[in-house]
Amino acid sequence: MDAATDPRAETLDAETLRRMPYQKPQPMEMIPDLVVAPAIPTDERLWVPQAENVWFRPLCLNRSAGYWMNLLRVRKSGVLSRHRHPGPVHAFVLKGSWRYLEHDWIASEGSYAFEPPGETHTLVVDEGVTEMITYFQVNGCMYYVDPWGKNVGYEDVFTKIDMCRAHFDKVGLGADYVDQFIR
Repeated sequence: MDAATDPRAETLDAETLRRMPYQKPQPMEMIPDLVVAPAIPTDERLWVPQAENVWFRPLCLNRSAGYWMNLLRVRKSGVLSRHRHPGPVHAFVLKGSWRYLEHDWIASEGSYAFEPPGETHTLVVDEGVTEMITYFQVNGCMYYVDPWGKNVGYEDVFTKIDMCRAHFDKVGLGADYVDQFIR
């Protein structure tokens, strides 16, 4: 019996029905919700070092679908990396700004950027930007390449998990601290 024909619905006013939570059980196989609060942490141990003056904060590491979501924090200017994405990337700038050498736009605070699959670009944080924090959702992996496209390394959700495990263990949170972000 659905809500429209449930006899209990007839005894309740429209506002009560609107505010009523879903009354049936969730699917047994459903994984729990993931809420990361605060997303921008005050505990520096939650920022995983990626390179000198570059860190990421894991939000969701989805090993079953092969994507990850994180905050990237940079506290230096200059070229960060040249990379290619075989899958789409979404970015939302929370603080500071960055750009790609291959484009004429700048992703500044409040900007959203969509990066199509197959694009290769060189990430730069310009002089004068003291801190950049951007939310990224990376689908698939990042292939690091030289200026001519030769592969010089990669990252995927599994290397991100490994980096988190090693870092969280080193700073005293325990290697399994990363498990809360894994789906």
